[in-house]
Amino acid sequence: MNPRLRHWREAATLLLAAGTPGPGRPPRSPLGPFDYELLLLRRSSRSGFVPGAHVFPGGLADPADFSAEWLGLLPASPHCGLGAVKPPPPGGSRAPLFATDRESLGSQLPGEVAFRICALRETFEEAGILLLAPGRGPAPPLPAERLPPAAELGEWRRRVREDASCFLRLCRHLGCAPNIWALHEWSNWLTPVGRAGRGGRRYDTAFYLCCLQERPPHVSQDDQEVTAVLWSSPPEAIERLKSQEIWFPPPQFYEFCRLCNFSSLKELQQFSSARALEGCERWMPVMLSAADGFIQLLPGDELYPEDPDYTGEKKITMSTEKKVEDLMKEGGIFHRIVIKDINNLSVYVNIQAKYKHVNPLMIKCDNSDYNSRL
Repeated sequence: MNPRLRHWREAATLLLAAGTPGPGRPPRSPLGPFDYELLLLRRSSRSGFVPGAHVFPGGLADPADFSAEWLGLLPASPHCGLGAVKPPPPGGSRAPLFATDRESLGSQLPGEVAFRICALRETFEEAGILLLAPGRGPAPPLPAERLPPAAELGEWRRRVREDASCFLRLCRHLGCAPNIWALHEWSNWLTPVGRAGRGGRRYDTAFYLCCLQERPPHVSQDDQEVTAVLWSSPPEAIERLKSQEIWFPPPQFYEFCRLCNFSSLKELQQFSSARALEGCERWMPVMLSAADGFIQLLPGDELYPEDPDYTGEKKITMSTEKKVEDLMKEGGIFHRIVIKDINNLSVYVNIQAKYKHVNPLMIKCDNSDYNSRL
């Protein structure tokens, strides 16, 4: 972990995609059928951050995720068998979350490894899903029949929830390694100023993507942090948001729109594994208050500030008496999420995606004529 951080806390999230179990119901989206779904967890209404929201599994990094003892279960190569991310393009830089010299902070474990362990541990704690690899290196996932019985797994889950270091003990007990090689770097989001949770919490979160051929067994909420489990394809998740069945924060909405480009799990897996070695950008949305809604501005948008207030110490606010529609008609270079309310979001992007990534598929949520300009 990084004790130098004052304004946000490091975290990791897992976008877990799994093949759909046989023929399903007719798709609820004009995009047609998708052969995979993603795992969403509904946060407790008592949660200090986005209570009641459906989110991807994940949470805060723990010192146990950076323990040098993990090196006894992982390959000895500099990145524990992970491919080396390419140097950033001219003018770019590796996101600080990944670029920080962890050894200088007392950790022998690279950030790329520790944050994957964090995402896997949190997924086990919150959903009961244990993603392991037999042996000490990249290998097919541990088959379900080699997992402990449900009762024993539940006891381990309770222990890990109470003490993160028990995740290492569980892996040792099973003679396995956390399957860090199945996770592909996807994105990096900072909580915006003004959207902090209870106690001013803000997060610097690594988003990883993992593709499984079928849903893992023993999926269940922990009834503490998580109160419900939902599997949904990207377009159906957006339909559920629009129909007010569920709600999720803007970063999840953005990522679902990006995943709408891939109706095939195989295509998504091939893209994510090849693209991951390019790295990713760090994004902190900047909120612009309009007369009838909000716009979350992202890097590259023509209204995104040149020197964004990352810490919130400058107390900068962006507001206008104009309506969202007027701002959209006046603009020309977009990388933004328009928010009318928590169930009415739209994403607009017409800049070139960096790091060989893909822009979100435009999802039209209303009848505004500026949609046709994109």
